[in-house]
Amino acid sequence: MTILVSEVGPRDGLQSIKRSMATEAKIRWIQALAAAGLREIEVGSFVNPKKLPQMADAADVVRAARSIPGLTVLALAPNLRGVRGAAEAGAHKITMPVSASEPHSLANIGMTHEQVLAEVGRVIEYRDGLPADGRPAIEIGISTAFGCTIAGAVDEDWVIDLSVRLAELGVDSVGLSDGVGYANPAQVKRLFKRLHAELGDKAGGAHLHNTRGQGLANVVAALEVGVTTFDASQGGIGGCPYSPGATGNIVTEDLVWMLEAMGLDTGVDLDTLVAARAILEEALPGEPVYGYLPDVGAEKGFRYAARGPAPEGTGKARRGAPACGVAQ
Repeated sequence: MTILVSEVGPRDGLQSIKRSMATEAKIRWIQALAAAGLREIEVGSFVNPKKLPQMADAADVVRAARSIPGLTVLALAPNLRGVRGAAEAGAHKITMPVSASEPHSLANIGMTHEQVLAEVGRVIEYRDGLPADGRPAIEIGISTAFGCTIAGAVDEDWVIDLSVRLAELGVDSVGLSDGVGYANPAQVKRLFKRLHAELGDKAGGAHLHNTRGQGLANVVAALEVGVTTFDASQGGIGGCPYSPGATGNIVTEDLVWMLEAMGLDTGVDLDTLVAARAILEEALPGEPVYGYLPDVGAEKGFRYAARGPAPEGTGKARRGAPACGVAQ
């Protein structure tokens, strides 16, 4: 089975960091991530640059990323104005964040649920009016689908009802997001099973955070009910402004290793992926990055799902750690 790992570090990761990464460094980082085999990268947000100056160069980054062969360039936009900007820059896909929690929606994008649904309707009308060869896919990520730091528990029936209403408006897919890290594996299986039953091929992927250490466990739960697209961020950078202290996204390197070790093909090369971290660390010195795989490497004899044994070097620890139990 092939799994799509959608890298969101250049958007969700950088958006959560107060410092801005230079545009040239962003482009080099995205190029390095693509060279590792990542086929889809969320490269920026089309939002008010006064509120998120980190994303002020989103159009330039999209245009540069478009030149990378075989890469699907994804951008986030919360409203019609942002969608226009992303489409004009050439994004292949645009994700709109829709919160299942109305208090979170008001805090995040300043809209009630009914206002959000009306805005999505206007976006679809705009998209459908573009030339056929220039229409980006419109995806919805339902944030706080598993709980909200502002409102607390979120009704699962409402999450599914909202998903159905969005699909009926004409969006291409609806996925579920746990940006605050409340989800547990049983809940993930339950909600994604219902989402697939209601939406069929319009059921989208999973955006999961590791806030409470459940990120990869939740991935396994989602895999068991047919989810094949997962967001992740290199080094686990990123988080949520409404979840203080959160460790952020699941780590791309750890996710790729787990999927490949399970016999699931990601098309990503671990050595090349880990090497891309150097660009991030150089551009944002001192910024915390996370992950186990980059420190210890894949195990001796590691086999990629579709390519067989890893090349020499992948199984070595990055920091040259000794084998267990060997005295120094």
